[in-house]
Amino acid sequence: MRAENLRKLVIYEVFPRNHTEEGTLKALAEDLERIKSLGVDFIWLMPIYPIGEEGRKGSLGSPYAIKDYRAINPELGTFEDFKELVEKAHRLGLRVMIDIVYNHTSRDSKLLREHPEWFYTVEGKPSRKVPDWSDVYDLDYSNRELWDYQIETLKFWAKYVDGFRCDVAPLVPLEFWEKAREEVSKVNPNLVWLAETVHPSFLKWMRERGFRAHSDVEMHRVFDITYDYDGREILERYLQGESNLSTYIGYLYVQDTLYPEDYVKLRFLENHDLPRAAEIFRDEFRLKNWTAFMFMLKGATLIYAGQEYAIKKQPNLFEKDPIPWEEGDESFLAFIKRLIEIKKSLDCNTQKVYLAKDGIAVVKCKNAVGIFNLEGKIGEINIDVKGRDLLSGRKVESKAGKLEASFEPMIISL
Repeated sequence: MRAENLRKLVIYEVFPRNHTEEGTLKALAEDLERIKSLGVDFIWLMPIYPIGEEGRKGSLGSPYAIKDYRAINPELGTFEDFKELVEKAHRLGLRVMIDIVYNHTSRDSKLLREHPEWFYTVEGKPSRKVPDWSDVYDLDYSNRELWDYQIETLKFWAKYVDGFRCDVAPLVPLEFWEKAREEVSKVNPNLVWLAETVHPSFLKWMRERGFRAHSDVEMHRVFDITYDYDGREILERYLQGESNLSTYIGYLYVQDTLYPEDYVKLRFLENHDLPRAAEIFRDEFRLKNWTAFMFMLKGATLIYAGQEYAIKKQPNLFEKDPIPWEEGDESFLAFIKRLIEIKKSLDCNTQKVYLAKDGIAVVKCKNAVGIFNLEGKIGEINIDVKGRDLLSGRKVESKAGKLEASFEPMIISL
């Protein structure tokens, strides 16, 4: 898929255990029509495999502590349920992406039992490189038989799905990913490969401790889309009051010069590892402005289930903790649907992002300009623009090269 098409993608992340009260694949399948109605392209299923019991976190364990890469978690249903979910999604025009977690397995995994020599060890015992990940053991990719097994597993799933989201992909050798993509393309050449790349501070920490970890620049050699955690790290410093907004805006320029011309970032305000956007931006106008701004930035866009309703509660990763859909904001849902429609109509392959005034960001694309009041400050900005605001439907025209910025975001068609 060409970069300009990848940049129009909207991916909807689902945690099957907590998406519904039932927490099953069958129950999730019942929600596919609603998900499709949002206008999204992909549904990304967080790990659907059996979860390890040894050292598990919480009562149900992390879905990222995987016991068997080639099976379905019986708590979610059966393999037939999975196939029916995928088939229904495809009938509706939705593509399906699954989580691939290849840095580690659970501490009681099938692979550890059958092939202990495939694991990273310390003093002869299986171990992990990140101490906090206490429910897993890391794999050791110096063993080429492990490569064969993992690639065969990918080929198995590639017969059913349309994309892979690869967990902490920079901790797995890039040479493995290159070989895997080459081999898997023989089964399904149309897969979209998304890498969960990491915060630069985490990358540096790993390297300082003597472990190999790849930068986002390296990962773009193999993956179609990489996470925007490099930008997120700078955004978080701003949100914590440690830097100003211009530092973050300036880094968007760095991304445009650092990465290959056809790079695609996954833009997001939240995911299963981050607080809800509605919890970060408690003011309705800031939430709307930041959401619209993120949708307009060059790249694919992620929605974490519940975000479309401005739900503040983040589901617990280790417990049964269903999304409180009843707390959803219907007006915000309509706003998100409109943003998705607009995103599909924009030509933002070349883009200029700058601060017109303190707290007011401008995003210029070929056929639209966005004005986003990111700090809730009213003021006049210098800009020549004439067109229709795609969000409100109102005509917008600057006077003598000036325009009064409002609390509401604007995306003006040119």
